[in-house]
Amino acid sequence: MNSRQRRGVILLVLSALCALGAFAGVLSVIGDVKSKVGPEVAAYRIKGDIAPYRTLSPGQFEEIKMPRRWLSDNAVTDLAAVQDKIAVTTLKKGSLLQSDMLAERPELQAGQQEIAIMIDAATGVAGKIRSNDRVNIIATFEGKKDEDPDRSVIIVSNARVINVGKLTPLERSGDRNGPAEAVPITFALDTKDTQRVAYAESFAEHVRLALVAPGGTSTVNPGDRTYTLDGDK
Repeated sequence: MNSRQRRGVILLVLSALCALGAFAGVLSVIGDVKSKVGPEVAAYRIKGDIAPYRTLSPGQFEEIKMPRRWLSDNAVTDLAAVQDKIAVTTLKKGSLLQSDMLAERPELQAGQQEIAIMIDAATGVAGKIRSNDRVNIIATFEGKKDEDPDRSVIIVSNARVINVGKLTPLERSGDRNGPAEAVPITFALDTKDTQRVAYAESFAEHVRLALVAPGGTSTVNPGDRTYTLDGDK
């Protein structure tokens, strides 16, 4: 083997060693990335906007793969979690599904209906009302004529709360004194009381809740349902 051949063999060996070194470097980088990213798991993305209090179904979500370490602890990784659940707030298209977006579908008694209204967070809820609490629903109305007194009316007594939603900012309209934030409250009511609540939400100046003591009942005499300031004179 002459000197030129020896140089060729040496270059081939060096090239092979460089290739092996580069390959080992790539494997090291891939291993490092995998160790930092971790294993992937299934997560679920919302296909389209879902209104609050709607019953959820698996078809409303699409599966995606994400590294487990990038997901929050309350991320849903199994669609069985949506079985018999409702959305507690508006679910936006493209958002990742999380367990705090879901709530158990409340059980209604025979003849009852669900109705949800927005209640002023400052004056009507104050963070104390929870599911299964009992409340009196009070609406205030302006007098129909200038000479008629304003009045407050207990439109429903001992109403059962079945869900308390999330605090929601409200867009101020022309009424600058309106609430800045409200909470959606869902009640289980019979047909007549459902109509009363819907009427009050549409036409009352304000709707407020009065919490009934746990374990107690609130019996309101017919004469005490309506109050006017003149009645205290």
